[in-house]
Amino acid sequence: MNAKYYFSVAALCLSMAACNSGKGGLTTGIDLANLDTTALPGTDFYQFACGGWMKNHPLTDEYSQYGSFTILAENNRKQMQGLIEELAKAEHEQGSVAQKIGTLYNLAMDSVKLNQEGIAPIKAELEEIAALKDKKDVYALLGSLERRGITSYLGTGVGADQKNSSMNAVYTSQAGLSMGEKDYYLAEDEATTKIREAFKVHVTKMYQLAGFDEATANRGRDIVMDVETRLAKAFRSMVELRDPQANYNKMTMDELKQKYASFGWDAYLTNLGLKDVQEIIVGQPEALAEAAKILDTLPADQQSLYLQWKLIDRAASFLSDEIVEQNFDFYSRTMSGAKEMQPRWKRAVSVTGSVLGEAVGQMYVEKYFPAAAKERMVALVKNLQTALGERIQNLEWMSDSTKTRALEKLAAFTVKIGYPDKWKDYSTLDIQNDSYYANIERAVIWASDENMAKAGKPVDKTEWHMTPQTVNAYYNPTTNEICFPAGILQPPFFDMNADDAFNYGAIGVVIGHEMTHGFDDQGRQYDKEGNLKDWWTAEDAERFNERAQVMVNFFDSIQVAPGVHANGRQTLGENIADYGGLQVSYQAFKNATKDAPLATIDGFTPEQRFFLAYSGVWANNIRPEFVLYLTKMDVHSLGEWRVNGALPQIDAWYDAFGITESDPMFVPKAERVSIW
Repeated sequence: MNAKYYFSVAALCLSMAACNSGKGGLTTGIDLANLDTTALPGTDFYQFACGGWMKNHPLTDEYSQYGSFTILAENNRKQMQGLIEELAKAEHEQGSVAQKIGTLYNLAMDSVKLNQEGIAPIKAELEEIAALKDKKDVYALLGSLERRGITSYLGTGVGADQKNSSMNAVYTSQAGLSMGEKDYYLAEDEATTKIREAFKVHVTKMYQLAGFDEATANRGRDIVMDVETRLAKAFRSMVELRDPQANYNKMTMDELKQKYASFGWDAYLTNLGLKDVQEIIVGQPEALAEAAKILDTLPADQQSLYLQWKLIDRAASFLSDEIVEQNFDFYSRTMSGAKEMQPRWKRAVSVTGSVLGEAVGQMYVEKYFPAAAKERMVALVKNLQTALGERIQNLEWMSDSTKTRALEKLAAFTVKIGYPDKWKDYSTLDIQNDSYYANIERAVIWASDENMAKAGKPVDKTEWHMTPQTVNAYYNPTTNEICFPAGILQPPFFDMNADDAFNYGAIGVVIGHEMTHGFDDQGRQYDKEGNLKDWWTAEDAERFNERAQVMVNFFDSIQVAPGVHANGRQTLGENIADYGGLQVSYQAFKNATKDAPLATIDGFTPEQRFFLAYSGVWANNIRPEFVLYLTKMDVHSLGEWRVNGALPQIDAWYDAFGITESDPMFVPKAERVSIW
């Protein structure tokens, strides 16, 4: 449904409690058709709360998964389509934002032009890479290609120095795996082996579509598998990447050149757009060592063929239908289970909304999220901050000294809601009516140059790291900020016409989730200024880790598919945030309604409606292939387990639904997670 806000109500209701006090015809926000009342809450709460929704929203061929997030994202995309196509139909002054949006969208939609061009948009770059004859020249080429978005061997970028958060620093990290995660190259289970074999076939086909003969394509495939398997063996796992201290290894350039002596740092950094670099923070030293070794030993002709693959792989989504289809066949159909590509207009809107994100976002919020809506969210966030502060003060396992610092960090949160106060300037981004891929590459170069220019300069804490139309939210530890874009502030997350039970259960938990990220296993390691600095007593840290281990063990025990278990350590931060979000928002909900209790409606108490609203956020249908993909790749638990794994840890859920020891979901109180 289209987001519709009653701004007179929003202007008057400065807190959830104020909205309820007038009754005012507020709804429960709960669609009873989404429930499956044949299921028992204590046996499978996810089925009870979402079974009707899942039955009424079967997966279509377009999707690997389809859920509440998808519906809202699709609605937002439809809204953006209207805004973008209006610009695309008219002529605009060259260089204007309207011209850039319209031109890029029209090029993405022009299938005739794309198919006529075929591989032509990348032919010159394929030849550039083919000209590599001397290994010493590969480093300049690596930097130049990475500046164009063609990443191999390592990834370099600029971001806040985690131990000096007010200043930007240069980082380098493991990168270059086409399949994204090391297990796809190393694991020997049947499902992963099939994907690996399919990847080999895919690489061969893509080389051939790019104009290489069969023998060269087969040789290229073997080189790709050799290089990326060697890299995978040196890569850190998803779990190991969650340790910020272990992934922070600052070195001077002299130290870097000594430790990785064969790597041509000067040529690489210069061609990437970095000058006068004094220090680099190395994320994963062993992966960089292996990359340097491969670069030093792989013959130039093999380096050339491998880097040509990285170009083909990067460009594939922006070329002819034949190439796009082959790319989809492996990455979406084989790896994720989708059966049908999204319509061209959806892909075109998504790319345009990414390349010119804040320009499209500015149009979006002007029509669908006026400034008055911010006030409503500001008040809600304050209520959640108060509740989290109360919970911290009442923790029996934390010492007073650590509590004081935790409360200081909470009070220092920066809150970003809806859209930025200052919009990004796209005046120097050149969008021309030549080829779709050429514009994508120019946009990538533009963004890369913008990022590299920040090196050694102060961090701009007003910058947003999501576009306003994004259906998501985030916590950034180095700026100690929580951000809620306009895109997520709509039903089923935020409903101006629904009562407190619904809104605290839905968007309230999302807010509490992001706040809790400041105190999860990673976020807790950053202080109120955003520095990676230990502010805990040793005893409190030990007690936190003991309690977090309960969460790890619980999720490790969950079987997400036959013989496949969830990864409790990989998903720990998100699971703690779900748990904390529920605890904090429920307390804020009870605080807000204590003087004006809500009634039981449709047979459900307000407390029950709180948990139904939360569960409805995670309503989802998903393909078996995507279950396996997400279990390898994602730090979030699957939607089903963000309900059935999270709620058994919450005492109030047991009280609300009368869950007892006889119910399969029952967890003894002494064995439940108890952190925030």
